[in-house]
Amino acid sequence: MPIGKALELAAEADLDLVEVAPMARPPVCKLMDYGKFKYESAQKAREARRNQALTVVKEMKLRPKIDPHDYETKKGHVERFLKQGDKVKITIMFRGREQSRPELGFRLLQRLAEDITELGFVEFSPKQDGRNMVMVVAPHKSNKSSKPARTAEPADTVEQPNQQLA
Repeated sequence: MPIGKALELAAEADLDLVEVAPMARPPVCKLMDYGKFKYESAQKAREARRNQALTVVKEMKLRPKIDPHDYETKKGHVERFLKQGDKVKITIMFRGREQSRPELGFRLLQRLAEDITELGFVEFSPKQDGRNMVMVVAPHKSNKSSKPARTAEPADTVEQPNQQLA
């Protein structure tokens, strides 16, 4: 239909004439409340961002010659991270002559993986990367459901002062 007639129809219905497909032949237009459409699409986008999962990777650094007590402490940190639902990147740092014995770091990572099997699984197996050996551990799916949602509070909320009764 001609543009003039479409504009008259939009004015009668108190709606906007919105061009939906400008490249089509003939161009396609739609009668709609454009302000309401923009508001609803912004609400959908905000809801999608709210439901988006946030993956956090924590890092724990170890040395091949680690004291048993230090190992237990680091293992406790890794367990806490996995209980929170975060992935953990475990790095073994080799210095000096330790670089010629990567099997020590590999055994340490295997021992750690066995100690935390009930909380998580090895996502990336131990791999030598220069002076470091790296392994990534992820929590089991059941741990992620207990994790509290990490969402930002909207900035436009205003706190009302408490009213006291006399």
